[in-house]
Amino acid sequence: MTEKIVVLDALAPRTAERLRGMLPPGFEMTHATERTEPHLCEILADADYAVSGQVAVNEAMLRAARKLKLLHKWGVGVDNFDLDAARALGIKVARTTGSNAVPVAEFALGLMLSALRNMAYGHEGLQKGEWRTWKMRDAFMLSGKTVGIVGFGAIGKTLARLLSGFGCRILYTKPTRLDAAEEARLGATWVSLADLLAQSDVVSLHCPMTDQTRNMIDRRALSTMKKTAILVNCARGGVVVEDDLVWALREGVIHAAASDVYETEPLPPDSTLIGIPNMVTTPHLAAMAADNFEPSVRRIFENIRRLSVGEPIVAGDVVVP
Repeated sequence: MTEKIVVLDALAPRTAERLRGMLPPGFEMTHATERTEPHLCEILADADYAVSGQVAVNEAMLRAARKLKLLHKWGVGVDNFDLDAARALGIKVARTTGSNAVPVAEFALGLMLSALRNMAYGHEGLQKGEWRTWKMRDAFMLSGKTVGIVGFGAIGKTLARLLSGFGCRILYTKPTRLDAAEEARLGATWVSLADLLAQSDVVSLHCPMTDQTRNMIDRRALSTMKKTAILVNCARGGVVVEDDLVWALREGVIHAAASDVYETEPLPPDSTLIGIPNMVTTPHLAAMAADNFEPSVRRIFENIRRLSVGEPIVAGDVVVP
């Protein structure tokens, strides 16, 4: 019997064909063509398995999925999944833990350089026919700077390794401190969030969205950072209070910022984050890398195949058993 996988993200035809080419035997796949809840509920109605990258999955959608056995994240963060509803309905939830560590860490590094060196602002000017050199804010090198990493899982650790080539001093904060041997191997020092914000030239966010991290970077937190510091957010939009960030950038409280994630996605065209000269914005691209596509998809499909034949999903990928 053929089982059905539904991808809740809208896909380009070429991407959909690539996914179908990797399906295990006995499966078929369809995908969303829009992000409206009625459409998503409709395509979930006869799904055995669902995969979502950036689309939020709420209780109403899960209740519409009458046959659903597994909701699988295409990536890591499951803060936009209603996990309580999944548990209540007996729907398993999984993710590809650590699968995007390298692409996201590389992207964060790129955002740092762009914000420090005015790359995005200069690019935008040339696209408009403007040679903006005389308008540029001060530019700073990354080499030798203190970088504070908030959240030190697979992505944060990978970023620390990349930054070692720049001779950066690495500070990190997370609820559970690493052991001394791992800290030494990564060249990282644990500090409190308050000390990290005060000491860092670059603050890079890689923490999950939780009740403890929601709105964590607010006006008060931003006011404790160096005036020459930059903030990079590749975590979740809700970790940063966007109105407070706009204030900090316009008032010169911090030097610059770069974000790939937002409180509301897609980012509304009238967002106050758009058009700020010292703000770099990208549309949730950090995990997207063509050479990471196939390994991630095959891992998702393998977890689905395992569940289909009664084998356990890889333990580290299980969110709701």
